[in-house]
Amino acid sequence: MQTSDEKKVLQLVKSSTTGKKKISSGGKNRKPVSGADEYSQQVEQYANRIRETSDINEIIEILDTVMGETRNLRYSNEMYRAQEQVQLAENRIESLKQELEQLREMIHYDPMTGALNRRGLDAVYQREAARADRNENALCAVMLDLDDFKRINDSYGHQFGDDVLVHLVKLAKKSLRLSDVIARYGGEEFVILLPDTTLESAVWVIQRLQNSFLKKALADIDGNAVPIAFSGGIAFRQLHENQKSLLKRADEALYQAKKSGKNRIMIAS
Repeated sequence: MQTSDEKKVLQLVKSSTTGKKKISSGGKNRKPVSGADEYSQQVEQYANRIRETSDINEIIEILDTVMGETRNLRYSNEMYRAQEQVQLAENRIESLKQELEQLREMIHYDPMTGALNRRGLDAVYQREAARADRNENALCAVMLDLDDFKRINDSYGHQFGDDVLVHLVKLAKKSLRLSDVIARYGGEEFVILLPDTTLESAVWVIQRLQNSFLKKALADIDGNAVPIAFSGGIAFRQLHENQKSLLKRADEALYQAKKSGKNRIMIAS
């Protein structure tokens, strides 16, 4: 089922005209257009391709190609008198591309915390798992869950609880490498992916984040610090292991951490 953001993307770029058969781009060796008639035909072909796809990345690629064709026409004698129209076309294509880029970000990120959402996590996992399998690199997944979060919400209010989630993500982004990612998995539960990281290093990274989160606690309305802890489960990915299996093992380790007293980090078997 398409999300509202996906529908917005399609409404943004697709006309109400019935789509025709998909036309190939012709590859990198296709000759640039040289005149208005040829340009018009090419634009119609690209429009057909856009009508046939729901992949934002492909749509942005098509728009990049159209922009290149439009710029080529600026130097065509046939189009010399239509420079203003060409410029308007360039501006519109560029604006549309920027809107699509923004919508792509919205689709992959949790709006409140700024962490990836599940869709974004899926995309990153697919990329990192393929790279890990190709190069036989290490990849660790961590499941985090804030301890006694319901009590925090009940005692200090849901706004404070939201602030705690945002605070955790900010600290994680400062603590992690650019190649590491944090995703909001649901409620107060998060997933961290650590590419090129051994199990021992992953434990050290999460313990450091755990200590930082405790020490840099948010203050309540009276200015008193409210220390909050989280528990975590860490799983080292096996070669060709899928996302569901890896996160299931990390979640089982998280359960053991909670069961053994909370504010703990456990390693999956």
